[in-house]
Amino acid sequence: MNRREFLITSSAAAGLLALPRFASAAAGTIDLYSGSDANIVDLWNNTIRPAFEKAHPGVALKVTDAGDNNDLRAIADRALAALKTKTDPQADLFEVFDPRLPSGGIDAGLWVKFSAENIEGYDHINPLAFDTPYSLPYRGSQVLLAYDTTKLDPKDAPKSWEQLTAWIKANPGQFIYNRPDKGGSGGNFVRRAIHEANGRDPKKFKIDNFTADFATEALTPAWKILNDLAPSLYDKGAYTAGNTQSIQLLAQGVVTMVPVWSDQVLQAISQGVLPETTGLVQLSDLALCGGFSGITVFSNGANKDAALKLAAFMLTKEMQEAIITQIGGFPGISWDHISDDLRKKYADVIPSTIPTFPGGDWEKAIADGWYRNVAPGISRT
Repeated sequence: MNRREFLITSSAAAGLLALPRFASAAAGTIDLYSGSDANIVDLWNNTIRPAFEKAHPGVALKVTDAGDNNDLRAIADRALAALKTKTDPQADLFEVFDPRLPSGGIDAGLWVKFSAENIEGYDHINPLAFDTPYSLPYRGSQVLLAYDTTKLDPKDAPKSWEQLTAWIKANPGQFIYNRPDKGGSGGNFVRRAIHEANGRDPKKFKIDNFTADFATEALTPAWKILNDLAPSLYDKGAYTAGNTQSIQLLAQGVVTMVPVWSDQVLQAISQGVLPETTGLVQLSDLALCGGFSGITVFSNGANKDAALKLAAFMLTKEMQEAIITQIGGFPGISWDHISDDLRKKYADVIPSTIPTFPGGDWEKAIADGWYRNVAPGISRT
């Protein structure tokens, strides 16, 4: 789930750009496209770009908000066509993208394959972050449970799915999650129910093993689990319209517990949106989903070599610690390479595992199925 809304400041809103127009790539200017939220685009424009340009005189970085994953896919399709015609794709790298798309892109050689040979610091990457060698993980986040410690003693906080569902039922009205297509915190709570209904085995789900029949088989028992919980949720089955709204209800004391993105909740606590008495816990039987965001570099980009320097620059200690301190994200490198004070400060949320769930057709099937089977009375608009 990659369009996660948060408390967008006026500067972030100002940073949102229109969908990209394609023009000839400027010599010495890296064209980066992002489909992430405004706070990530701000990080690139306000912190990463000036630091990179200072470290690499003569190289400029242009950051463009591409809108969302669909717009990135359109750019990737054009780049694949450009590869076949040996023309300029007018893009050098994506800030986050799944290189398995477009279909056939990897086999055609569309993406650079990363390794220690072309990326300095490659050996520092967190082993949990690796997905494919065509994607360079540089930041991560995971869904946690945030709760009010003035109402729930940390020693009693649920640490397994069974304990969580038992707590929800024993404390009706004190838990809520957002609609799965409106934010990843609620979306990954739903996915945790799907994992629970399928033997807690995330490996069962892959981007290329989706079929309508398999989706029906795998998702139907999860809808039963979620329907069983619905009467015990806030307002006997209400759902928020996004990640921010869930955090706001927790901040207002309306509910005791909500699922949250790790980066968003850490940022909310540091900004005073949530009090210091906010507790965080992760399920130990199988954690809630998360993942790492990875840079992809076009092999046919006009500024490929400079783009690889930028990719390596993102693995430096300076940039990795900026990800922690400025957006509350997990570093892409192992925590062993992060300063001691930061490692101690965030010890409670350093993940030991980060289950993932594929997007593509699975994303649509989950959203459609949830509305149809769990919340048929809720409008999707």
